[in-house]
Amino acid sequence: MTATLWKCDQMRAGRLYSRSMFDTREEAERFARKMQQMEPDQMMRIEAIEARQVWN
Repeated sequence: MTATLWKCDQMRAGRLYSRSMFDTREEAERFARKMQQMEPDQMMRIEAIEARQVWN
């Protein structure tokens, strides 16, 4: 695991719909592109976070 994780939030109507975590920005962006094609009404937000902020 790296010290930085990438959080991808899917937003619908201004509310959090789903949240996924990725090891790299490229993985998060690939996921966001795929989801945007499948559900174009969702907004995607990708953000870097420190791994220590994530609870198991």
